[in-house]
Amino acid sequence: MFNRNRGLRRAAAMTSISLVAGCGVFSDGNPDGGGPIVVGTTSAPSTLDPAASWDGSWELFRNIYQTLLAYPTGATTPEPDAAKSCGFTDRSNTTYRCELRAGMKFADGDTLDAQAVKHSIDRIRQIDVAGGPAGLLGSLDRVQTTGEREILFHLNKPDATFPFVLATPAMSIVDPHDYPAHSLRKDGKVFGSGPYTLKSYDDGKEAQLVRNDRYKGFAKRENSAVTIRYFQDSGAMVKALRDKKIDVTYRGLAADDIVTLQGSPSKDLQLVDGAGTDINYLVFNPKDQWAKNPAVRKAVAQVVDRGAITHKIYRDTVDPLYSMVPKGLTGHTTAFFDDFGDPSVPKARTILTRAGITERVPLTLWYTSDRYGSETALEFKELKRQLDASGLFTITLKSRPWKTYVTGYQKGEYPVFGRGWFPDFPDAENFIAPFVGQQNALGTPYPSPKITDVLLPESRKETDRADVVKEFEEAQQILVDDTRLLPLWQGRQYVAASDDISGGEQALDPSTIMMMWQLYRKTSW
Repeated sequence: MFNRNRGLRRAAAMTSISLVAGCGVFSDGNPDGGGPIVVGTTSAPSTLDPAASWDGSWELFRNIYQTLLAYPTGATTPEPDAAKSCGFTDRSNTTYRCELRAGMKFADGDTLDAQAVKHSIDRIRQIDVAGGPAGLLGSLDRVQTTGEREILFHLNKPDATFPFVLATPAMSIVDPHDYPAHSLRKDGKVFGSGPYTLKSYDDGKEAQLVRNDRYKGFAKRENSAVTIRYFQDSGAMVKALRDKKIDVTYRGLAADDIVTLQGSPSKDLQLVDGAGTDINYLVFNPKDQWAKNPAVRKAVAQVVDRGAITHKIYRDTVDPLYSMVPKGLTGHTTAFFDDFGDPSVPKARTILTRAGITERVPLTLWYTSDRYGSETALEFKELKRQLDASGLFTITLKSRPWKTYVTGYQKGEYPVFGRGWFPDFPDAENFIAPFVGQQNALGTPYPSPKITDVLLPESRKETDRADVVKEFEEAQQILVDDTRLLPLWQGRQYVAASDDISGGEQALDPSTIMMMWQLYRKTSW
């Protein structure tokens, strides 16, 4: 067991910048200098169709598609991008109006009009991919066009967070000529209206982005081309960075590599260290004969030592988390610690015994082998060690690559499985609403009427999010009482880059998605 205080320190309100090597801040004004900026990540897209994705595919979408609203550099609330203006038309927050910029085009020259926006949103719900982004549109009744450039969103209940939903890459605007209304696009091509065009794509290996000359939006592109290379593990990615085969890494740095970069400064590399709101957690599937038992879930929660995981496996590059709402967001609590306290085998045994369980509980824990970084396998081995050592559980570990892993949890195949969550938008709602209800991001129904029918609707009436703390605190307590979800840790954001690259500290939006257009090569010191 490790000191809980390590994980309860106050999250930084502003991104802190830690440079391994000093660097200049001047762009030469020539975005073509030095060729494409090559970015490495371990987070490959699972799909190229926005209607199918509620995952890390958004990293690519943000740069090749466009949404009505998005986040300019430094913004924490959505602002118009494809839209010229947006806003609620009524005090009850039930009608939201957007007007498109004039003369909007997709990268292939087709017209981007109000009908294209309506088509894009409607098809998400019509296709209704299991575990897909349709769950974000629960408050939407219908989409109406009132001209070539005006769109009205009629909501079935007040929802002050709806602008945040429209800013997610899931709501990317697609061309009705290329994207069927009732099925996903299957030809592997993309024609968006974002800052870049997808020149070529090698699934799981590389995406080549080039400047979209038809783009109209707020993004000021500091480069004309970006190549994204997808890696299976951090070690290979960092080696490519050191060998100057890539310029930047933005997702998937392993703890050992981060610590090495921090402790052994290189004159050729820099490291940007920023506050993060991504979380890692376990999901219990109520279809499983053991995982459906609240006593089993609570006993697991009573045994798991988050401090050991964050210290031994992640070397304190992440923090223990005691609520699904991370530190740094309004409404965060430490509800799991308040209820369960420090890890305790005797307390866990009492929980099981009172439920009539006296034998070891067999559980199979699943994790993805290629999604959340190189430590995932080690993290689950540590979870197995802790639970087996308690004498209360017999744990079996299994894993799959992300693409087949997603299919498995959407079909309800896993008794207990690990997930990570990078927020759709920076609000406590987005760490509660996506996981509850009959349809959710996990593909595992979680009925919770008090949350879905009372607390969330009440919170959505408030435009000032500081006024909804009470509702979020109650919702978090319900999550603890049910223990269907078990938060483990909260991450921080690290961007490693060659010393001639700048813009990394401005490139992450509030959802920690990289805006590739912010990156550029420095030529002055």
